[in-house]
Amino acid sequence: MTQRQPLPSAVIVAGPTTSGKSALALTLARRLDGVVINADSMQVYRELRVLTARPSEADEALAPHRLYGVRPAAEPANAAWWRGQALAAMDEAVGAGKLPILCGGTGLYLLSLTRGLADIPAVPDWARKEARARLEAEGAAALHGFLARSDPDTSARLRPGDGQRIARAVELLLGTGRGLAAWQSGDAEPAPWRFSALLLRPPRQELRDAAAARFEGMLREGALEEVRALLNLSLDPALPAMRAHGVPELAAYSTGRVELSEARRKAVAHTRQYIKRQDTWFRHHALASPERTRNIGARFTSEQQFSESTLAEIFAFIQRWR
Repeated sequence: MTQRQPLPSAVIVAGPTTSGKSALALTLARRLDGVVINADSMQVYRELRVLTARPSEADEALAPHRLYGVRPAAEPANAAWWRGQALAAMDEAVGAGKLPILCGGTGLYLLSLTRGLADIPAVPDWARKEARARLEAEGAAALHGFLARSDPDTSARLRPGDGQRIARAVELLLGTGRGLAAWQSGDAEPAPWRFSALLLRPPRQELRDAAAARFEGMLREGALEEVRALLNLSLDPALPAMRAHGVPELAAYSTGRVELSEARRKAVAHTRQYIKRQDTWFRHHALASPERTRNIGARFTSEQQFSESTLAEIFAFIQRWR
């Protein structure tokens, strides 16, 4: 009888924005001979190093990093594309004798590994055009209302103001006769890996304060110039990169529609709202639930931002898991 080979191992470092994920992942990579693999949907875009808080060139020189800045803003990324790229990077790391360390706060990307992605069919052009036309004519809130009546399970997952995601859900419903939630509830194949999850969940007020300080640092480091360069590409404003935190606000300032103080206030407010949604997701969703994600063999949650004082406990956890 052939003995089954053990699954390869990888570490997930997750948490809300400003929780210290990148610093922790880099520290683990240096101490454990690892490769940091990006699991943030905005850090894949090459034009947005500053505003997405991508690792600096100095940090990237300290340990291998993968999937950071690898995609032009003109080409929207999605979970299926990222999953394929991440699996390839993980295989490459293990082949080189290194530990894959997935780092990010995009829940759907992480779930695509730990739970798999449903095989959702392509949407016909007529459904896509109809959904976009309805979004433009009726607005996001009205289209969300239609979705709530026709596909309440999917509508419950979406914010009434998130027009692009609502339109994508409507086009899928129109084109296939089945809602996104129903498609995603079907059989999906999780990645053939064994994961441990490190979840950073500091108090929200600390994250809120850090978000304001980080944005001020971004302005000093060239965020405004980064947005102006992005605007010069004349991209579709509906593209994900054009909606990254800080981009719409600084674009409005660059084109003379608001003062810088107002752009700063709105950017920080929107980031804080996103932090709240992330924290809620990580508190209740699959990474924290053994019943929903069985290939996460161990979980560790820190209720503070990453610092050197937490390292001993984190390393002890990883050593027990490995």
